[in-house]
Amino acid sequence: MPFQKIEPERVADAITRQIEALILRGVLRPGERLPAERELAARLGASRPSLREALADLEERGLIVTRPGSGAFVAEVLGSAFAPPLIALFASHDEAFFDYLAFRRDLEGLAAERAARYATPTDLDVIDAVFRRMEAAHPKRNPDDEAALDAEFHMAIVEAAHNVVMLHMMRSMFELLKKGVFYNRQLLFGVRDTRATLLGHHRAIRDAILARDPVGARTALEEHLGFIEESMREHLRRAALEETARLRYQQITGETEHAT
Repeated sequence: MPFQKIEPERVADAITRQIEALILRGVLRPGERLPAERELAARLGASRPSLREALADLEERGLIVTRPGSGAFVAEVLGSAFAPPLIALFASHDEAFFDYLAFRRDLEGLAAERAARYATPTDLDVIDAVFRRMEAAHPKRNPDDEAALDAEFHMAIVEAAHNVVMLHMMRSMFELLKKGVFYNRQLLFGVRDTRATLLGHHRAIRDAILARDPVGARTALEEHLGFIEESMREHLRRAALEETARLRYQQITGETEHAT
C-alpha cells in the first residue's frame, strides 16, 4: 500500500515554509528587513532557537541575508534575473531598450488582462490608491517621485495578476528601469504634454481594471507602452539631428566645441 506514516512537522521547517511562501508570493520583497528576532518569534508563536534554525537554512539557500547589528533581510539577488555584464550591455545598446519595451508590452498586457479577471477587492483598492497618489504627485512636477509611483503602479497590476513567475520576472524588469538602465523618465518630459498624457494612460488602465474589463485593460496598457516607445524614438531622432547640426557648426566655424 502507498501510505506512509505521518510525521510531526518540526517548528523550524514550518517557519521556513511560511517565509518561503511570503517571498514566492511577493509579500516579502528583495531587500526588505524581517522583524527583529524577538518580535518575529512572538508573531510566529515559536521559540527563538527554532527561528534561528529556520533563518540559517534560508540564508544557506540564498533566500535571506543577515547583517550583524542590522538583522535579517530578503536577499537582493531575488530582485534581478540578469547578470551585471548583461545589464551593462542593455544599457549601451538602443536595440535592447526597444526589445525591453516590446517584452513589457506583451507581458504587462497579459498582466493587466489577468488583473481585470483575477484581482481581489484588496488588489483593486491598492491599484486605485497608487493611482490617486500619482494624481496627487502630478502638480508637484517631481520626476523622481513620479517615476517611483509609475513603477509602483505597474507592479501593483502585476501583483494583482496572481502569477508568481510573472511577478518575479517583472520585478526584475522594473529594477532595471528604476536603476536607469533603459531610460530616464525626465527624457519623456521633453515632449510637450507628455506628463498629462502619461497620467491619462494610467487612469485608463486603472479604470479598465476596476471595471473588470480584460480587453480594455490590455489595450490601455499596450497603448501606454506604445506611446513611450514612440516618444523615445522621437527623442533619439532629435538627438541624432542635433549631433549632425553640431558637427556642421564645427565644420563652419572651425571650433571643436560649441558651448551650450
